[in-house]
Amino acid sequence: MAKDSADPKSSMPAYDGPPDYRLVGQHDVFPQVTHDEAERFNFLAHMNRHLAARVLPGVKTAFEQRIAPKAGDSFKSRHDVRKALLKDPAFQTWSALRRATMEQRQQAGRWVTLRQGEALTARARELTQGDDRLQLEPSFTVPNYLTAVDHHCMPGSYHGEIVEGDVTGPANYDCGIFATTGGALGRYNDGGGHAVVAWLKKHLPDFKPKRILDLGCGLGHNVLPIAEAFPDAEVIAVDSGAPMLRYGLARAKSLGINNVKFIQANAEDLSRFADESFDWVQTTMFLHETSRSAMTRIFAESRRVLKPGGMVLHVEQPQYAEDMPLFEQAIRDWDAFYNNEPFWTTMHEIDLDDLMIKAGFKPGNAIHGGVAAVVDTTLFPSAGDDKVEDYGRKAAWELIGAKKEAA
Repeated sequence: MAKDSADPKSSMPAYDGPPDYRLVGQHDVFPQVTHDEAERFNFLAHMNRHLAARVLPGVKTAFEQRIAPKAGDSFKSRHDVRKALLKDPAFQTWSALRRATMEQRQQAGRWVTLRQGEALTARARELTQGDDRLQLEPSFTVPNYLTAVDHHCMPGSYHGEIVEGDVTGPANYDCGIFATTGGALGRYNDGGGHAVVAWLKKHLPDFKPKRILDLGCGLGHNVLPIAEAFPDAEVIAVDSGAPMLRYGLARAKSLGINNVKFIQANAEDLSRFADESFDWVQTTMFLHETSRSAMTRIFAESRRVLKPGGMVLHVEQPQYAEDMPLFEQAIRDWDAFYNNEPFWTTMHEIDLDDLMIKAGFKPGNAIHGGVAAVVDTTLFPSAGDDKVEDYGRKAAWELIGAKKEAA
C-alpha cells in the first residue's frame, strides 16, 4: 500500500493504510465473503485508520488551541474534558464518524454471517458434536453485566443465540474485527495471544506451564497461540457465551490446535476447579467487560486455583494513571459512553495492584509489562512500530499480574 509523502513541516503522520481484507486467514468456520463484502470491510478499515491518523490529531489541536485556553485551570478530571469536547465541532465530527463506522462494521459482519448462518452452524456442529472438549451448561445464567448491553454494538453481544447451535455472533466478531483494527491483529486476529507468548519467552524463558486457564476466552483467538506455544499443556478456556465456545472449538480444530477445552462457566465462580490446580491464569481484554464486584471475585478465584509459584496475567488497555494527560483519558473513555462498554471508565481507574493484594497476592510479587500484537509484518502492520495513537484501538496493551508465593 503506497504511503502519502509526509510534509516535514507538519506533525501529521504519513498515512499508512491497512492491508487488503483478502489477506485474512481462512479456516473451516470462517465466513466466506463476496467481492463487495470484502470491499466494504476494506472501506471500514481505512475509515478507522483515517479517523485515527488524520482526524483525531485535529481534535487534539482543537482541544489545545480552542478548548483548553478558554477553560483555564477549570479541568479537574477527564469528565470535565469530555463535557467540553462534546461542545466542539472537531470532536463531534470524529465521534459521530467513529460510532457510525462501528455500527456499519457490525451491520456488515452480521449480514455476511446471517446469509450463511445455516451452513456455519452446521459446520460448527460437525466439528464439535460429541467432542468432550466442548462443555456447555444448558441452565447457565449469563451475568447481568454481559446481558445489559450489546458490547461494542455487537448484536447479541457474546451470548446471543438466534437458533440452537448458533455461531453467527462469533463468526461476525471473527470476520469483522479486521475492520475495527485495520488488520493490526494479524491473519487470524490472534496477535494478542502471540504477544503474550512473546513476552513470556523473553522474560520468563524457563516457565513451562502444564495447566493453563484462560478466562473470558471469547472465540478463542487469543488462547490458541498460547496453546500452540505450550503443546504439552492442558489448556482450559472459559467463557459465558455458548456460541463463542462452540465456534472456538470448531476454530481450534480446523487450525489443528487440539489441547484446548472450551467450558461454559462464570469466571467469578471457578468452584469446578480444585484449589492450586493451574500454573497460569490468563485474561486478554476481558476485565473491562465485567464489573467492580465481579473483578474482586475473579481475582480471588484466580489466586485460589493457582499452584504455589504460579502466576496470573491480565492484558488490558492502560489504566488512567495520574501522569496520563486528561485529554488522553477523555478520548480513551469514548468507548464507555459511545461504544457500549459501560464498565470501561470505572475499570481503567481501579488500582489493579491493590485489588490483587486484597485477593491475597504479595506486593513484591507483582508483574508489570507492555505487549504489542505480534503479526506477520510482511502482510500486516506492526503495532509496536505504529506511530499513530488512537487511544483505545491500537493493538498494544499493558500486562499486569502477580505470582503466587511458593509453598
